[in-house]
Amino acid sequence: MMKIHEMLDNILKGSRYLGTFDLSGMLQFAATHLVHGIAIVKGAGKELYIAFQAGEAEGAIYIDEKGVLFGDTAVLMVDQKEKYVLTEIKPELVEALIMGSRIFDKKRLKKSISYDVPEIGGPSGGIGVLSIGLAKEGVPQNGIRVSLRKDGKIVGSDITTNDGTAGFRVAYGTYDCIVQDKTLVITKYRIEFDASHASIPLEI
Repeated sequence: MMKIHEMLDNILKGSRYLGTFDLSGMLQFAATHLVHGIAIVKGAGKELYIAFQAGEAEGAIYIDEKGVLFGDTAVLMVDQKEKYVLTEIKPELVEALIMGSRIFDKKRLKKSISYDVPEIGGPSGGIGVLSIGLAKEGVPQNGIRVSLRKDGKIVGSDITTNDGTAGFRVAYGTYDCIVQDKTLVITKYRIEFDASHASIPLEI
């Protein structure tokens, strides 16, 4: 455990404070500002570190008296009510941390978060889980970044899984869906999300 602490202390040397946030606020800020950095929570005998690469949560480490957890297992210990101190560090240092603590199931970190998104009035008002499926000539496309924007602000960002889907918990309404494929080409789609349109397929 001492080696883990030494590694984290070395990585955090010279880091720049960006702010203190709850979990949803931190994820929104990091995505909007494409943060390379680490979020930290300490207290009650535990420590949690979340590593961000270009605004996306890519790594996690959880430490308590019982030992150390990495990646998806560490994410299970995330508490959205806690306050996270977000710091900016060099991209190469973030990459070094992520190598041993990568988060593969991004939905675990986001599933309990309700983003503060303006709702569309009327009977369809509410919040739900939106699934966006990407396919090319009928073949699901994995590893593609998908972002949702509302009134010019990013309200969610995810990477498609093996079945070509990305998931978001957002309010019903109209969104710009931004898709960046593996050749870095960006395509924008206008989508309508409500209770009867919880799964939206897109051909790219």
